[in-house]
Amino acid sequence: MSTLDAFRLDGRHILVTGGRRGLGRAMAEAVAEAGAAVTITARSRDEAEAAAAELSSRGLRARGDALEVTDQQDVSRAFAAAESEFGPITGLINNAGVSIGATALETTPEVYRTVMGTNVDGVWNCSLEFARRLPEGADATILNVGSMSAEIVNRPRWQAPYLASKAAVHQLTKALAAEWADRGIRVNAVAPGYFLTEQSPVDQPEYYADCVAPAALKRYGLPAELGPAAVFLLSGASSFMTGSIVTIDGGYTLF
Repeated sequence: MSTLDAFRLDGRHILVTGGRRGLGRAMAEAVAEAGAAVTITARSRDEAEAAAAELSSRGLRARGDALEVTDQQDVSRAFAAAESEFGPITGLINNAGVSIGATALETTPEVYRTVMGTNVDGVWNCSLEFARRLPEGADATILNVGSMSAEIVNRPRWQAPYLASKAAVHQLTKALAAEWADRGIRVNAVAPGYFLTEQSPVDQPEYYADCVAPAALKRYGLPAELGPAAVFLLSGASSFMTGSIVTIDGGYTLF
């Protein structure tokens, strides 16, 4: 196999949670371009199907479906529906997540449960469903979306539950990587820094001093810059990697 062929994802079926926009959408597009069949999920079925239709219009294999990652029954339903169309799911991108800014004392129990439920329980629910459904001997990969926020305190807004949830994702990545290595499942994570998305308007002046200027590269990332990393971590090109947390932050956490 040539070096470039090692990055191909032909014959794989990858399910992406939170894939309708932003980083999830960019990763879904990248793995589809690398040859995988992709199931894009989101809370909104219409938006997930619209994202998939755009990829399909380019000749890529994609389907969309609604998914509430905090609901184990819905996770099981969505995985079964995906497999009925594209076959066994051999790759999973756990991207669904929420970030709600507030001080700790202003954070309501409902907000705390929403953040932890989506960001941690969602990864747990989908990962277990993925592992249970794998055919014996399958070569499989999970890519969790953590954050550099697992190791720093974000500014300019406080968001303690989000930071805690991403630290949990990193540790869960390592724990599952160790436990599931004998099952043929590699588990890695990316830890993005400040990327420009609809939910993260870091191109606005009020964000520059805290989100852009401190990074070594002195800029924010674009979602398309995360896609190739996802392809690498889901493909045979990273075959000797598991339990790794790959920080992609423009050098923000160097200082």
